[in-house]
Amino acid sequence: MMKKTLVLVVDDEVAILRYVSGNLRREGCVSILANNGQDALRLAAEENPELIILDIMMPKLDGFEVCRGLREWSQVPIIMLSARGDEQDKVKCLDLGADDYITKPFGAEELLARVRAVLRRTKEAAAKPTPSSFAAGELKISFAQRQVTISDKEVKLTPTEYSLLQEFVLNAGKVLTHAHLLNMVWGPEYREEREYVHVFVRRLRNKIEPDPTNPKFIITAPAVGYQFRATI
Repeated sequence: MMKKTLVLVVDDEVAILRYVSGNLRREGCVSILANNGQDALRLAAEENPELIILDIMMPKLDGFEVCRGLREWSQVPIIMLSARGDEQDKVKCLDLGADDYITKPFGAEELLARVRAVLRRTKEAAAKPTPSSFAAGELKISFAQRQVTISDKEVKLTPTEYSLLQEFVLNAGKVLTHAHLLNMVWGPEYREEREYVHVFVRRLRNKIEPDPTNPKFIITAPAVGYQFRATI
């Protein structure tokens, strides 16, 4: 029997927990539920879910704090939920390490499409044919081990960060447009989400660049996209 995807759903509204878990069941997922941030962190450590769907506004610890706490030790994909469609909240979630963001109220098809997209990115990054390794200066990537190091120190990347870096290095020297990156890393359903590219590039630069304000690997092509410079 095929192993079902384990998803941790975190929300302080019982109706949302039931709605999300019920729709995940349709998708062949198994849900574990938490109604506050403290339980979310505990269950994430105990159960090792493959995806976390996390509300922002909660008692004890809000979603921002939970996301920040998770990223101290886990690279599990995170989809944030919010009743506010504030652009600043969206960017803050992505900056903290979330992989996606959905505004309440949302329909079942939107939810499941986002879940499928996040899980697809995780699986495709692992399965995509690649060379065995890549090196540029102090940056080294072992594709077989999905390991990234800078000066022989491991750099922890989320699945989406890894997929983006992989797309860059496999096309080193080429200018990749925002549309290309969105399609190849996130999927065609994200074609209007240009801020995702900007935020995740910033996250990658903070992790792999010696000076993120003066990048030497990921170079901006103004109004077009980005280029990965393999020769430094």
